[in-house]
Order: sequence, then C-alpha cells, then structure tokens
Amino acid sequence: MAGQPMIEQQEADRPLRILVVDDQPNVRRAVRNLLASRTDWEVCGEAADGWEAIERTKELRPDVIIMDMSMPRLNGLDATRRIHDQFPGSHVVILTFHDFPGLAQLAREAGAHGCVLKGHANEFLVQAVERVSGSQPFFCGSPA
Repeated sequence: MAGQPMIEQQEADRPLRILVVDDQPNVRRAVRNLLASRTDWEVCGEAADGWEAIERTKELRPDVIIMDMSMPRLNGLDATRRIHDQFPGSHVVILTFHDFPGLAQLAREAGAHGCVLKGHANEFLVQAVERVSGSQPFFCGSPA
C-alpha cells in the first residue's frame, strides 16, 4: 500500500503512534508534552540513540518517528536511512538544532519525510507530524 496516506491506513479507532528519539531526556519530555495536546496521538515510546531507535521501531511499529540528528553511537541521519529501508511504513521527522544550507536535502536523502529546527518546534512540530502522517513532506526552518 505504498503511496497511500498513513491516516487512511491506520485503524480509525487507533491513535497515531509516535516514537520520540533524542539523547537528551529533557528534550524527549518537552516533545512528549508538546504532542500531548492531541488526544488522537500517542507517544508509544522513546529512544536515546539511533540504535535504540531502530530496535524500538522494530518493536513498536510507530507511524511517525521524531528523530534528533546528533546522537551518540548512531546519529539520526544514519538511523533514518536504516529505518527507511527496513520499515517503510514509518515516517521520520528530523528534529535538530543544526541549521545550514542543504539540511533539508540531507534529511530527504536519508529518507526523512520532514525536518524541523528545535528552535521552531513549538511552532511547527505538530504541523510536521500532521503532514508526514498523511504522507506529505514538511521541511521548514532551513534553506531548501
């Protein structure tokens, strides 16, 4: 069913499942709190590095993964590549402090469906999750 929006694929009575991946517990907590405004969404798990993100994705099968770019052991871009190859039903949004020309292209090449700067998360993260869960890209906060 590739190409169909995630919203159509998921069961009507099942919340959108989100995995939050960041090596900083306070960032994971802030993202979880930000997403809690949506009663039709569920943060189904957390991970602290890229390898754990892959394992949690295998275990939990989230619809959306919010992935930090800079983490120990395996960075977010490399983890995104592996998740994109192994679990094509999960959509990744890169969440990063790094802002540089080519960021959006780098995220796309890794297989991410979106990218949001951490400094703009309060403004754009919920919108990014909405868009990527519907199989639409969302890249903001950096030059395309």
